[in-house]
Amino acid sequence: MGAPYPHLPTTESAVAALREIARDYGLEMTVTDDIGADQTSRRTAAGAFTVLDPDGSLPHEAFVELGGTPALSVRLFPEDDAKITVEGVDFEDVPRDAVPAFLRAVLDGLAHVKSRFFPPGWWLIVPLPGDETYKELVTPASITPWLSRNAR
Repeated sequence: MGAPYPHLPTTESAVAALREIARDYGLEMTVTDDIGADQTSRRTAAGAFTVLDPDGSLPHEAFVELGGTPALSVRLFPEDDAKITVEGVDFEDVPRDAVPAFLRAVLDGLAHVKSRFFPPGWWLIVPLPGDETYKELVTPASITPWLSRNAR
């Protein structure tokens, strides 16, 4: 069964969805676009001055920063996934279609930090609709006031 998220077939459509979220929450947003195989971060195998992928497409990657608290950034990759950073905690390989729901969960206060005795550590947990949950380890050195406030 597929995720209950709108399909975002392109980096541009994902950026448009993030603009809507920024508007909804009254957040500042900056976008940096990298277009072409010679510009995107995962295209290290592209030859010098190679702009197109072998299939003739033009890969598009974007880095989005949202203002406010918590500190949020999203790197949208051409391969339909993203890296979301929440207060310095990286969530790698989030499907592009799940990015809007992920950000709304964080901004709506659903994301929380949970400490565990075993295995030891603090975990940032982001629950999404449809019983999907993302969690990442928070190192003691990276605990911010926002992460501390959201500990359960």
